[in-house]
Amino acid sequence: MKKEHILEGILFAMGSSVSMSLIAEVMEIPPEELELVAANLETEYEQEERGLRLLRLEDRLQLSTAEGCYDTLIKMVKKPNPPVLTDVVLETLAIIAYKQPVTKGDIERIRGVSSDHAVNKLVEFGLVEEAGRLNAPGRPILFKTTEEFLRRFQISNPEELPQMDPVQYEEIAASVEREVGEMEARDRIVKEEGKAGEEANPIPVEV
Repeated sequence: MKKEHILEGILFAMGSSVSMSLIAEVMEIPPEELELVAANLETEYEQEERGLRLLRLEDRLQLSTAEGCYDTLIKMVKKPNPPVLTDVVLETLAIIAYKQPVTKGDIERIRGVSSDHAVNKLVEFGLVEEAGRLNAPGRPILFKTTEEFLRRFQISNPEELPQMDPVQYEEIAASVEREVGEMEARDRIVKEEGKAGEEANPIPVEV
């Protein structure tokens, strides 16, 4: 591969400016040769009217967007591109918003299923963040809503969230407790049946 394209790949991957001395070191070429490679890449961008330009910042290099792209980029930035919140993600967000700070284990006990993907998506969208760790075995991470959550839902603080009817809340809480109890009971039965099966059919040991 051409050294110009290796330089391009390095700058693209790093995103920010990179010192020329570091680039020369990792490319295993002398600084004088890197100067030539950078000049060639600049010329290539300009002659081919590419959408990128090589930006020089004292002794550092960085990729930059060509000026001809600015008007289109401004239109792109102005276009709203909100994250897609599926029912599962919204359900998880609601639990965190009303129960915060809350652990992933608590969320999963309420939902009855694994919530790793939903929580990770909410963190990625900037709607949820870590809020320390619970002082309990394993030190599980606590999660809470963010300032972006307040902006998106146009409220000043979580206390402004719609309050659920007390009777309805108790009914839902009781239903969740029943479901959790039934799941735990099923797990115990499966474990006991498995243990009984092992005792009834012991693995033969050669003597």
